[in-house]
Amino acid sequence: MASHSMMKIMAKPEGTKLRIAMFPWLAFGHIIPFLEYAKFLAEKGHKITFISTTRNIDRLPKIPPSLAPSIEFVKLPMPRIEELPENAEATMDVHNDDIEYLKKAYDGLEPKLIGFLEKSPPDLIIYDFAPYWLPEKAAKLGISCVFFSIFNAWFFGFFGSTDMCLNGSDPRKTPEDFMVPAPWVPFENKVAYRRFEVDWMMATGKSNASGVSDILRAAIIMKNSDAVIIRHCLEFEGQWLKLLEDLHNTPVIPLGLMPPPPPAVTGGSDDNSETWVFIRSWLNVPESKSREAKKTGRTPVIRWLTR
Repeated sequence: MASHSMMKIMAKPEGTKLRIAMFPWLAFGHIIPFLEYAKFLAEKGHKITFISTTRNIDRLPKIPPSLAPSIEFVKLPMPRIEELPENAEATMDVHNDDIEYLKKAYDGLEPKLIGFLEKSPPDLIIYDFAPYWLPEKAAKLGISCVFFSIFNAWFFGFFGSTDMCLNGSDPRKTPEDFMVPAPWVPFENKVAYRRFEVDWMMATGKSNASGVSDILRAAIIMKNSDAVIIRHCLEFEGQWLKLLEDLHNTPVIPLGLMPPPPPAVTGGSDDNSETWVFIRSWLNVPESKSREAKKTGRTPVIRWLTR
């Protein structure tokens, strides 16, 4: 069931423009997809507040001048963590072994972020897997909460249900257990980890310097979100998307593949740019979106997050 704040959004007249805040994890593999989605939403007329640390925002690519009035960048000062190098504000700035300290610093952004949201509450906030503390506090401010996953649906489906992740009841205990398909997946699949990947997989369930495991972060995020947006599509992951809804009891909305924009859209040149622009306009027609909405059964939510 949608939260009170999400129901208020769904009740707004068609064409109403929303104030949307976005808060990605401190990795450019996450920040850039969030920025692309911000530009997509801005093109639809919504007002975007893109929130990250000072140095990360300063390193972002320039947005098209036509979208500049619709996207506001808010810089939060990066908390100082002794174990992190000076000016380290993203995963690209640290060794893999130090990412746990980056998560600790990320959690330190909570007071500044919540303070900003209290002063300038948006209609909706879209966030990443990491700020497990955000949905509950944003909901208390009357802000609708949406988790944007840059990962495929199968990735989260392989981890199991929300309850399983929260209470540690995953029956898989040995490395070999993760090298075969998950037992709760009701359809035939070959999703499993290879031996050299299993150590990473099992490490996601262990506590780190931040005090919170990645599995716990994602599970709390899933539990407290009004909806989940997945950067994939029904044609490739229809069964996995449905499974994800069932496992987490949360609406799951396929956003599409979000390929990089062609040079013609970003200001460059491309011999085939006119062809691509035509194809993109055809793909964006309302009829195709209405067909997708019928397939998911989530029409009221989809119209705000994909139009």
